[in-house]
Amino acid sequence: MANQEHLDILKQGVEVWNRWRQTQQYLDEIDLRGANFHKYELRGVNLSSADLRGANFSGADLTWTNLNRSDFSGADLSEVRLTLSTLIEANLTAANLHKAELTLANLRGIFLVNANLRNSKLDRANLINANLKGADLTEAQIGNTAFDNVYLDEVKGLDTIYHFFPSSIGIDTIINSQGNIPKIFLREAGVPPSIIEQIPALIGSLNPIDYYTCFISYSSKNEDFAKRLHADLQANRVRCWFAPHDLRPGTWIRQGIDEAILVYDKLVLILSQEALDSGWVHYEVEIAYHKERERKTDVLFPIRIDNAILTCNEGWARTLRARHIGDFTRWKDHDEYQQVFARLLGDLKAESKKMYSGR
Repeated sequence: MANQEHLDILKQGVEVWNRWRQTQQYLDEIDLRGANFHKYELRGVNLSSADLRGANFSGADLTWTNLNRSDFSGADLSEVRLTLSTLIEANLTAANLHKAELTLANLRGIFLVNANLRNSKLDRANLINANLKGADLTEAQIGNTAFDNVYLDEVKGLDTIYHFFPSSIGIDTIINSQGNIPKIFLREAGVPPSIIEQIPALIGSLNPIDYYTCFISYSSKNEDFAKRLHADLQANRVRCWFAPHDLRPGTWIRQGIDEAILVYDKLVLILSQEALDSGWVHYEVEIAYHKERERKTDVLFPIRIDNAILTCNEGWARTLRARHIGDFTRWKDHDEYQQVFARLLGDLKAESKKMYSGR
C-alpha cells in the first residue's frame, strides 16, 4: 500500500511536494504501491527507484520526471504524459501504456516486457538496450527513435507502426533479432532496400558452417534428382555446386568441373546407367581419388539412383563398390528419400571424420 503521509503531501500540489522532497534524503526509494495518481500533475517530480507497482497513473502528467530504476510493474500508465522524462532501467513489465506520450523520453535499458504500448507516441525516444520482449506496439507512432541493441523479433505490431521520420535501427538489433523484423517496418524506418535484401545473407553468414562444401556430379539425364538433392542440401545450409545452375557461361566445361572438385571439400557422385554411359564419371572419380591421396581425407561420397554400378565391370567401378554407396533408388518415395538423405547429411557434417563406409 502507498504511504499515507506521501499521498497527503502529494494532494497539496507539486510545489508543496517539491519543497518537502528537498528535505527528504531517501525519497528516491519511496513506496507508493497501488497509489492512485489518476490525472495528477506531477511534473518534475523525482521518483527514481520508487516502488510504484500496480499504481494508477492513467492520464497523469509526468513531464520532466525522474523515474530511473523505478518499478511500474503492472501499473496503469494509459494516456500518461512522460515527455522529456527519464526512465533509465525502469521496470514497466506488463504495464499499460496505451496512448502514452513518451516523446523525447529517455528509456535506455527500460524493461517493457509484455507491456501494452498500443497507440503510444515514441518519437525521438531513446530505446537503446531496452527489453521489448512481448511488448505490443500496434499502431504506435515513432520517428527519430533509437532502437539500438534491442530484440524486435518478439515485438507485436511492428508492421502497423506509423513513422513520422526515419529511426535508428542498429545492426546489433538486426543481428539480435535474427533478421526476423517485418520488412515494412525496416523500410519505413529508413533502412535502405538494398540493406534489407541482404539481411538474410548477413544472418546466414554469422552461423557457423556445420557442413563440408560439396560438388554434385551427375548426368544431365538425371537432372530431376540432382535438382532435388541440391535444393535439399542448400536448405540444410550445405553449400554445394552443380554444373547446370552454377557453371559460369563461357567456362570450358571440363576445366570448370576440375576447378570445382578441387575447390569444394567433397564430391557427391550420383551414379546411374546414364552417368556410367556418359564417360564423365571415371574421370571425376579419378580427380576425387587424387585429391584424397594429396589431402589424406575422404572426398568421394557416391550415391546411386539405380543398380547399374553394381553390375559394371570397369576396374574403377569395382574399386568404387568397395565403399558404401548411398542407396537413393527409391528417391521418389518421400519417406525412403528422407531416411537416406538424413544419413548423407550426417556424413557431410564438418566434424565427422569417418569414411562414408556404413561402419
